[in-house]
Amino acid sequence: MKRWWVVALLGATVFLYWMGMYLYVPTLPTYARTKTESLTLVGVMVSMYGLWQAVIRLPLGISADALGWRKPFILVGLLLAGLGAWIMGTGAGIHELIVGRAITGLAAGAWVPLAVAFSSQFPPDQAVRASALLSFISSAGRMLATSLTGLLNQWGGYALAFYASVGVEAVAVVALLPAREARLAPQRPAWSPIGRLIVRRDVLLPSLLGAVCQYVNWATTFGFLPILVKQLGASDMVQSALASMNIGLGIACGLLVSGIIRRVSARLLVYVSFGLLTAGVVGLALAPSLAVAVETLAQQLGQLGLVNPDWNDQLVVVYLAQVFIGLGQGISYPVLMGLSIQNVPSQQRSTAMGVYQAVYAVGMFGGPSLGGWLSDNLGIPSMLWITGLVCLVSGLFLTRLLQDAQRPPV
Repeated sequence: MKRWWVVALLGATVFLYWMGMYLYVPTLPTYARTKTESLTLVGVMVSMYGLWQAVIRLPLGISADALGWRKPFILVGLLLAGLGAWIMGTGAGIHELIVGRAITGLAAGAWVPLAVAFSSQFPPDQAVRASALLSFISSAGRMLATSLTGLLNQWGGYALAFYASVGVEAVAVVALLPAREARLAPQRPAWSPIGRLIVRRDVLLPSLLGAVCQYVNWATTFGFLPILVKQLGASDMVQSALASMNIGLGIACGLLVSGIIRRVSARLLVYVSFGLLTAGVVGLALAPSLAVAVETLAQQLGQLGLVNPDWNDQLVVVYLAQVFIGLGQGISYPVLMGLSIQNVPSQQRSTAMGVYQAVYAVGMFGGPSLGGWLSDNLGIPSMLWITGLVCLVSGLFLTRLLQDAQRPPV
């Protein structure tokens, strides 16, 4: 089978896999609020996705390297994604949602062998370029999914998005089946080299930075931002649009990174991404205050007939803040993923990718779980201030530890 055909099949699988995983995500927290009044329980439900990724991804990466075969793990992940969506769509209470979200967290473990299977179709010195292309495809699938969520909710209620997810994952299975994989020789895991790989500076630092980025994203965009904007009067369509905008900016940034990585150091790009993330979170925390200035501007522009002076000023601020978060996440994701595997031998890349994804999944768990507890006890604005502080301090500290000369190959 020709390489371009395998790349196309794997790319289609990536697109459909992530589309199915995100069809219900923009309004999942508000759907959960129909099952419980506790923001802590909502946070626990959302955090299950990150928790079980963190649990499964490293063992799965080790297993894929040991077996020398990735396709079976990917197929199981696709099936689990559909099962988890079905349980959430048919669940009567918050506990069913928690179980279903945990299963989709296990399904997300398939991203380890899927990402490596796709990257293996490219030369090792094109690791960041392959990651940027992979990020583009996966982001396109997520963006299409989140842009449809509001419409699906209008047509068939919250449940329809979950049922659509089951169908999309089934199509992903069909797309993957014809893709041939060149099996590597099975090898018994060597625990000492794995231990050394986990603590390697060039693997661990990008992984920790990725965890901080995911903490921010899942405490805001995919955590409590939907609840915040619902309180401000936003419809399901607005919630869907906010998630789509975040992902759409990720697509644009993935293309940008692949184009400028020859001329700009990875370390500088990471600094920029954390500055943007912090600005976005602080903007969300300041939304009520900044809305006053926006209202004044709207009135002045309204007198000139340029805008509708009756727009929701706080939502305008939220949209602007979401632009910064989307840009920051979009720049950091392909750079950090590429850095985590660029110097790792091919026979250990699934394990290295498992390390990276398991560590950043801790952030996906911590963002909604800690964010839910803080929101219940301090309120959503205070949670946002704390999240912004964590992003700024940890981002600057960890990025400073990256090697000054670290520039990914192209």
